[in-house]
Amino acid sequence: MRKSIIGDAAIEVIAAEGMRGLTHRAVDRFAGLPSGSTSYYARTRAALLELAISRMVELDEVTIEPRPGKLAEYVAEFAYAAITRGRTRMLARYEFALEATRRPELREAYDRGGLVIRRRCAEVLADRGSTEPERHARVLVAWLDGTIFDALAGTGSLRPPGLAELTRDAGEVLAGLGVAG
Repeated sequence: MRKSIIGDAAIEVIAAEGMRGLTHRAVDRFAGLPSGSTSYYARTRAALLELAISRMVELDEVTIEPRPGKLAEYVAEFAYAAITRGRTRMLARYEFALEATRRPELREAYDRGGLVIRRRCAEVLADRGSTEPERHARVLVAWLDGTIFDALAGTGSLRPPGLAELTRDAGEVLAGLGVAG
């Protein structure tokens, strides 16, 4: 329980202040924990980063369970949630992505989380008739990543897409892949 609180607070600090703002003290303060609490669970900065990445993966696993119905609507709702109520986690994810390009010790943990999402996406696409689920998952995840990034940090942040637009776009992407949307 305490590790989840620390992981959530670390994600919030990274999103708000970037990687340079991530300190044990900042996480304690953000989580409302006594000074030294974060250090007890994550002795080093690397351990704190690993804890935050693990928490993001844990949270992602909860959100990637599509329900029966139109896949395009689910994909659009996933993107919309990432742009709106999941904004903080996505901003932290982009910070991690950049940091992982410079720090090999983070690359493995970051990629592990991304592979979970890609595998689950490939499974869903295979269930929906994809003839090349791994390749199609890569394309769909790339569309999601690009759309979400543009809406949060790119020029698209001036007018982020709404749910209806995302649903239409996701349907077009899935149709282009030959997958039942």
